[in-house]
Amino acid sequence: MLDFEEQFYNEKIKVIVGVDEAGRGPLCGPVVAAACILPRTYINEKINDSKKLSEKKRELLYDEIINNALSYGVGIVDSKRIDEINIYEATKEAMHLAISQLKVDYDLILTDAMKLKDEKVDVIDIIKGDAKCQCIAAASIIAKVTRDRILLDMDQKHPEYGFKSHKGYGTKKHIEAIKEHGIIDGFYRETYEPIKSLLLEEKIIKK
Repeated sequence: MLDFEEQFYNEKIKVIVGVDEAGRGPLCGPVVAAACILPRTYINEKINDSKKLSEKKRELLYDEIINNALSYGVGIVDSKRIDEINIYEATKEAMHLAISQLKVDYDLILTDAMKLKDEKVDVIDIIKGDAKCQCIAAASIIAKVTRDRILLDMDQKHPEYGFKSHKGYGTKKHIEAIKEHGIIDGFYRETYEPIKSLLLEEKIIKK
């Protein structure tokens, strides 16, 4: 990862931001993006694409990343906004929000295959960036852990949906829970299937 990332440093580029998101696919909950700046000399071989790590490892790495980052930011865009502008635009909005929270100057932004405009520095979108760049992988961990904690909090309030296990994804058990209990207004993405069709057919209720 560091070898790949190193190619972007030069006389003008001294500080690089990694940006990634979590939660584009689930039926409910926000999309969360994170921006992370790590010291150029920082090395942690355990950092990887958050999807390839266990929940326990992500939690441990989250603390390490936060403690070592020069700066980081988190952007959260809720389900209502996702329904208004679509998930692609909502993801970009979350990323811009995360970047806007950074407290140090930076020279370049690297994203995980997401094109961003209107930033004050150049943005390079890298396919599978979370598996190639440590700073993007670190951002993916921050975003994933932040989003998972939101779903775990919802699980405490609404244990009947099983958010703790599926984190909002459309598993068979989750769909069954939706059909039995309806959807939580404002938390579910009503433009996503099968939510959209179930609402149109009046097979589920909002509560």
